Amino acid sequence: MAGKAICPICEKRRAERYCPAKGEKICAIDCGTEREVSIDCPTECSYLQTAHRWERDLAKPLAESEVPFPDVSLPEELLQTGQPVLSGFVLTTLVYARDHRSLNDADAFAAMHALADTFRTLVSGIYYEKPPEYPVAAGLYAALAKFIEDEKKRAAERPEFPSPTDEQLFHLLVLFLRLCRLRSNGRPRTRSFIEFLRVQFPLEAAPAREESRIIVP
Repeated sequence: MAGKAICPICEKRRAERYCPAKGEKICAIDCGTEREVSIDCPTECSYLQTAHRWERDLAKPLAESEVPFPDVSLPEELLQTGQPVLSGFVLTTLVYARDHRSLNDADAFAAMHALADTFRTLVSGIYYEKPPEYPVAAGLYAALAKFIEDEKKRAAERPEFPSPTDEQLFHLLVLFLRLCRLRSNGRPRTRSFIEFLRVQFPLEAAPAREESRIIVP
């Protein structure tokens, strides 16, 4: 390959694709295998966007072993009755992701899972809280917890808006968590779930209590 640029990752193959994360060209194989694994791909990368479209087209239902809180059955009316709170979860996550660009799907999942665990203990009459240890995930946990606290205060001040119960909040967190698992491709550095939320619920156009546009298969 004399005179040809060599991929800086494998140091073997020809560098053909420009990688915006690295600021240089890499080979097609490393682009595919290291994407969102060792490479923190920006959302504007055209190869990443193409890969995400392909993944969405081939998406399958979650296997039972992949479903968060598999022992929990969600009420049929949950999506309808809990739309305002679910929209709040979405907006809180998007605002936090906008202000903390390092947030990825794994961080979001860890934050939501920890908060769901907290509310599961509340439903049983015990209070036990264990936020995620990683700072970015812990920050989203705190932001979601504050949204819930504010939602309860608002309901207390305005009786026409019924306050969500701890059980309903737990179920909504489980629903949001399952959506995260469904819409994320599972790579360590992916933001496919966060990007899904951005498309479904554009932050700049969404009022605080707009009904959710999330479609759960």
